[in-house]
Amino acid sequence: MTFMENPFFTPYHTPHATVPFDRITLADYEPAIREGMRRENEEIKAITDNPQEPTFDNTVKALEQSGELLDRVTTVLFNLMSAETSDDLEAIAEKLMPELSEHSNDINLNARLFQRIKHVYEKRDRLNLTHEEYRLLEKTYDGFVRNGANLSDTDKETFRKLSTELSTLTLRFSQNHLKETNNYELQLTQEEDLKGLPESAVEAAAHTAKERGKNGWIFTLQAPSYVPFMKYCDNRQLRRQLYLAYNTQCTHDNEQNNLDIVKRLVNLRMQIAQLLGFANFADYVLRKRMAEDSQHVYRLLDQLLEAYTPTAHKEIEEVTALAHALEGKHFELMPWDFSYYSEKLRKEKFDLDEEALRPYFELSQVKSGVFGLATRLYGITFKENKDIPVYHPDVKAYEVYDKDGSFLAVLYTDFHPRAGKKSGAWMTSYKEQWIDDNGTNSRPHVSVTMNFTKPTPDKPALLTFSEVTTFLHEFGHALHGIFANTRFKSMSGTNVYWDFVELPSQIMENFAIEKEFLNTFARHYQTHEPLPEELVKRIIDAANFNVAYACLRQVSFGLLDMAWYTCHTAFDGDVRAYEKEAWKRAQILPQIAGTCMSVQFGHIMSGGYAAGYYSYKWAEVLDADAFSVFKEKGIFNTEVAQSFRDNILSKGGTEHPMVLYKRFRGQEPAIDALLKRNGIIK
Repeated sequence: MTFMENPFFTPYHTPHATVPFDRITLADYEPAIREGMRRENEEIKAITDNPQEPTFDNTVKALEQSGELLDRVTTVLFNLMSAETSDDLEAIAEKLMPELSEHSNDINLNARLFQRIKHVYEKRDRLNLTHEEYRLLEKTYDGFVRNGANLSDTDKETFRKLSTELSTLTLRFSQNHLKETNNYELQLTQEEDLKGLPESAVEAAAHTAKERGKNGWIFTLQAPSYVPFMKYCDNRQLRRQLYLAYNTQCTHDNEQNNLDIVKRLVNLRMQIAQLLGFANFADYVLRKRMAEDSQHVYRLLDQLLEAYTPTAHKEIEEVTALAHALEGKHFELMPWDFSYYSEKLRKEKFDLDEEALRPYFELSQVKSGVFGLATRLYGITFKENKDIPVYHPDVKAYEVYDKDGSFLAVLYTDFHPRAGKKSGAWMTSYKEQWIDDNGTNSRPHVSVTMNFTKPTPDKPALLTFSEVTTFLHEFGHALHGIFANTRFKSMSGTNVYWDFVELPSQIMENFAIEKEFLNTFARHYQTHEPLPEELVKRIIDAANFNVAYACLRQVSFGLLDMAWYTCHTAFDGDVRAYEKEAWKRAQILPQIAGTCMSVQFGHIMSGGYAAGYYSYKWAEVLDADAFSVFKEKGIFNTEVAQSFRDNILSKGGTEHPMVLYKRFRGQEPAIDALLKRNGIIK
């Protein structure tokens, strides 16, 4: 293959220089990655061999601008490994991961490069740098130190080995979980087993069975299949069966078992942190977070436990009372019963059935509503461009234009589950934003990827209310990327402190229970009738249903995360027993023997949330406090929205998050707004 035949080697001749997915083949990745590493090594050598005194431009900025080809290829590879993977793609990644890790270490542990950066850093206050340049210099220097640049030669070699093993194991952890999810199916052939299930779930299961060439109905561990089954299926034994299948993933005696991998991942991170002079991995991570240390994280988790636990117990008592009324006093409420009886209680209390809402949340209408919200708040518009290549037929690409008509970004949307896509929902970038030396603003390409209810031969994709909320959440992340307006790409968009990154996403969730917003798009997909006022009222009234239980669930994940990453000594115990102990303060339902969250907890094991899962609750405090400004001035207030864009969304990581937050809000956040929103305090 020649360089000209490999699309990664030449400029992308596509609209807005978007990724030419239609031209990329599996054979293109390895040569492009190897060439990318070679080129970056040359660029680094040019920096270290420069005979001139190190300056911001010839060292720090030159480093920021290096590695363009490698970044271009790995961005596509790793994004597709989440959104549209295959055994062949996984094999390429597995083969190259150790070499990529070694390449990264070669740069981070390059003594001559670090000396030049250190030289500039030590003179930083005399260099007349702009604010962004100063932040980039600090970030670059800290990044090298945190990646072992100050270690002895012996310790550098240890660091290399540990980080290479860590990168390989995180990949295997994810692969194992995806395979376990895809390998399981619950096939039902008797109609009586479907009792209680809504028509939408039955149709989807029949469609899945037909796709797989099987009879009856097939339910899977993917959220659009699993969640309705647990919520509506009358057959308790089948609920138990599916619950256990879901919650024992990656614990079985097969190649996808992650129990030993969890131990190794936790120990590797601890060893790396201790090598760098930290007591544990949490201390290492939190040094560069708003929370600053584990003490502040535990203080937040403890505050939430204290505030929400009494209400959570009342919620459980209510669900249990309904179950007893229906099944008899001796009935013991188990985890596989909670969603089922909760849904019955919600219907009884608020006359609100999530399934009755689906016809009003047809996907294209929801998309119009969410896009329309951004238009109303920020004046931006979205135009589908079918000439932009996509990586799967489900994916659509949109051009985003600013209120003055100028091009702002490309947005990809990818809504439905499939075998090659990991579970969950996320936003990612295929290209960051930056401003070049000529002042040209290179705009971003961002993507939102979800696993929403699929259309069937008879019906379009009809979403649940929680899926609408998820859409708003991921779209909030997308806006953070779309509005990016910084000089350096490593600080643009979502490149912010991890416990700040969820503010732009979670603030958007607030609109889901705003009547004025729902009225803009919620129409019955057949009759086009608007969502009835009484249903809107019930959605709003039910917004805090089981909110304390949901909060404790998130706190339990935060406690589990912190328990793993505050370890000071190597862990070689029973993963399940340790997990059970770690989060017991936040558990109010019986814990089931054999189940395990850690082995499938991608956020903290293979994602970016190790010692950072608390970020969701941390950001929830921020978003409740921030949204109170919209509530006070009007939820569509364009001045408030512009202030949020100018002070938060466009600034990326160019300033400390608290500085940005206070510039928008006028004060530091308090937990009171969250407690009021959730009805915990009046």
